[in-house]
Amino acid sequence: MTAKERADYFDIIQNGNLVGVDPANLLLHGPTKRLVNAYHWHSPNKGIVASYSPTERDVEDHFNVFRGVDQVEAFAQATIVSCATFLQCRKQSCLPDVLRDSFVPAFISIGNVSFQNYLEFGDTFISIGNITFWKWRQMVCDGRIYRVPKGLNLDHYFKDFTDERLLNYDISSDFIKVAELHDITGRAILIEQFNKLA
Repeated sequence: MTAKERADYFDIIQNGNLVGVDPANLLLHGPTKRLVNAYHWHSPNKGIVASYSPTERDVEDHFNVFRGVDQVEAFAQATIVSCATFLQCRKQSCLPDVLRDSFVPAFISIGNVSFQNYLEFGDTFISIGNITFWKWRQMVCDGRIYRVPKGLNLDHYFKDFTDERLLNYDISSDFIKVAELHDITGRAILIEQFNKLA
């Protein structure tokens, strides 16, 4: 990033939200493990809507199906990792690359997860996450995963989304519910502590 791009990005973190931010600039995961393509709506203290389209690599050797365990990982990256990284950067007045040098994002626990449908190569899905707790670099989210109707412009669809609609999962019935997730919990662990655990 140029100095101006870094300054603009810093302003987004301090005063804006993640809509339009490239997940590659925020997530601490490397490119082969990144399961978020775009952020479509974000209320920093409340929740987020993000999307992903499984690649051929994601479904390789698994009958073209995007596995449930990968859905949970995609949801976690879209919610607890993205939202907590954003808030931690805001709190520390820094950019994500500073956090990358100090912290490792880790699952702490996963509550109930129920799958009602499936995803495969060629689908796009959204993760809708509601923040239920954030403190001490730990975040908890509830939410859902929905398959997106073919051809829908997600940025346009969610441009007027609200906190209330998020809480009620108020979206068109054309979206197909794939999974419901509760108490997805993650924490940014200091690298030196993480290395002690290894």
